[in-house]
Amino acid sequence: AGGGGECGGPASPSAPPGSPVVLETVLPAPAEEANGTEGVKTPKVNCEERNVTGLGNATLQILNVSQASQSLELDLMEFLNPNGSDCTLVLFYTPWCRFSASLAPHFNSLPRAFPTLRFLALDASQHSSLSTRFGTVAVPNILLFQGAKPMARFNHTDRTLETLKDFIFNQTGIEAKGDVTVTEEDWEGPLPSVLTKGIDWLLLFSLLFLASFVMYATVRTESIRWLIPGQEHEHQE
Repeated sequence: AGGGGECGGPASPSAPPGSPVVLETVLPAPAEEANGTEGVKTPKVNCEERNVTGLGNATLQILNVSQASQSLELDLMEFLNPNGSDCTLVLFYTPWCRFSASLAPHFNSLPRAFPTLRFLALDASQHSSLSTRFGTVAVPNILLFQGAKPMARFNHTDRTLETLKDFIFNQTGIEAKGDVTVTEEDWEGPLPSVLTKGIDWLLLFSLLFLASFVMYATVRTESIRWLIPGQEHEHQE
């Protein structure tokens, strides 16, 4: 199961490079309404479907996060094709968040269900400016882009392949292939479904600072007493 829930914000929102993007909260419609003839509505996002002729198997692309921050943001904008009208579903995740890990196999299967769309995953903990720019205060966070413009945010607590299909259909009017399911290969990658243990450097620094302060205060206790008025007189008596 996808599992509802979120992990805390991966990055501090200080010093953002641009104003946060405000999006309308969009809840996916129930599956039975989306599949019914009377429930079909005009797509909210008119996506240009890419030509898949000659392309191999559609897969999820994970943006390289080993580069400098500025290069990473430029790479994201280039991948999103600012001058185009094609659509991309972008997942902001962190490898240490269990909700991101439980979502991973469902998100990995989406490119097979929607081969005419593009899918991208981005480690939000590696780039605070992108997280702040697009309002990613918690992960996993899923945004639908048209070109480089964010159009809708997935806001369903049940993050499964079916709810993701409904979200995409309700926003774009593009129907998913009916024979796509989550397979064993989807659990293996490309987005990892196994938690990665890392070091919380901020917590480690805080503990070291606190320990150093306590040690310093203990060593300097006698010296501090002599600096307080009246303490020297009481000591002499």
